Amino acid sequence: MGHGGNVIDELMADHREVAEMFGRMRSMAGGGQELRDLIDEVTIELVRHSVAEEQYLYPAVREHVEGGGPMADKEIQDHARVEKILKQLEKMATDDAQMSPLLRQLMDEVTAHVQDEETNLFPMLRRACTPQQLDELGDKIRRAKSMAPTRPHPSAPSSPTASKLLAPGAGLVDRARDLMSGRGKS
Repeated sequence: MGHGGNVIDELMADHREVAEMFGRMRSMAGGGQELRDLIDEVTIELVRHSVAEEQYLYPAVREHVEGGGPMADKEIQDHARVEKILKQLEKMATDDAQMSPLLRQLMDEVTAHVQDEETNLFPMLRRACTPQQLDELGDKIRRAKSMAPTRPHPSAPSSPTASKLLAPGAGLVDRARDLMSGRGKS
């Protein structure tokens, strides 16, 4: 969850972590509890990552990158689609016939989002910000991920201000639920 480095290094490490989990999903022979645990692991990582980006990365993109507003809006829309898929997966049995197509859709959405960020957004942000600004953003992202929710909340507001106010409380509740259920401990 917290890798260190500037914002771009931190988020790219998250991307590699999720890609590795997707690889494990693709190589799984069956479903059952092993698949459920992996879906939970991916969900936790993606939700924390998304909340942190919405709180700090996208406001920085709006502020520092020329034409950053529409770019940030597009990335937030990507997050909303992924969060809806995660919510569906959370409720679905691993032997449901729709599980495999929905997992493929999740992997496709996230992979396209990652590619867009790494190819377009991150290089533009690197050019627009000082190394110190990127380091400070990395610290903020790590702090946000440590307090972020671990479950999808697609109806929660995605504005940075609302997220900064509401995410710690939702995160606390989610982590308590995870502790009681053992979710995310695989």
